[in-house]
Amino acid sequence: MVGSGLIGLREGLETGIVVMILVAFLVKSDRRDALRWVWVGVGSAVAMVAAVFAVIHLGTSTVTGLTAEIIAGAASLVAVAIVTGMVLWMRTAAASISGNLKAGMARALDVGPVAVTSLAFLAVGREGIETALLMVGYAENTNGSSWPLLGLLAGIATAAVLTVLLYLGTIRIDFAKFFRYTGIFLVFVAAGILAYGVRALQIGGVLPGGSATAFDISATWDAGSWYGTVVAGIFNFRPEPTVLQVAAWVVYLAVVLPVFLRPAVRPTAAIPQPQPAAS
Repeated sequence: MVGSGLIGLREGLETGIVVMILVAFLVKSDRRDALRWVWVGVGSAVAMVAAVFAVIHLGTSTVTGLTAEIIAGAASLVAVAIVTGMVLWMRTAAASISGNLKAGMARALDVGPVAVTSLAFLAVGREGIETALLMVGYAENTNGSSWPLLGLLAGIATAAVLTVLLYLGTIRIDFAKFFRYTGIFLVFVAAGILAYGVRALQIGGVLPGGSATAFDISATWDAGSWYGTVVAGIFNFRPEPTVLQVAAWVVYLAVVLPVFLRPAVRPTAAIPQPQPAAS
């Protein structure tokens, strides 16, 4: 629940910031008439994300045996790829995302309501799909437990409250530090999901080495204890991983973490000024 709650908080804040930028831009540009099309896009994106999550969960919960393991493993690898791409993208785009969104909205206002709705839909939907896919690793590793979903919803609800407070100017957050530290956290989470996906594909017979155990600390590590549950729930840790799992985990962190921590080149974006609505 802790891991999924942190994911919900980070992804919810990313989404909230996107919506806040779009809304603030329209309000300051005296284009409140276009706000309804933003909310249509946001609502459509939320509905799409819920449908995607339901389809993934249904698809992985209605099959059994080796097929279920293969599907879970493949879905986990897809989730890792998407999450890695989004984390690295946010590393370079965080400084210019506001300008890009404002520029996009200025162009969308010139085109019409469909463009405004599409911009909001794509901006929110991109973050939501990332969250839905990232939750696959948790849902598949908790044997049908509802705690990951509850944690995710709690994190999203907290992010929604923080977004409103940010918009009202009640609180301030150092987003550079927030996204940096939560990004590091997500890299470790993705590494755990990768290890889980490798193990699932080994059980399904897609990858070799299922019986080659790297180490076994199950005699001293209580997987059913509070700490065992927390570490397994957040990082998909198991006390008897295979050699391939450990290798995948180490290589992933050795490649992705230095890239994420490397200073990013921050591009700038020109912001076209929209024309006020006609009287």
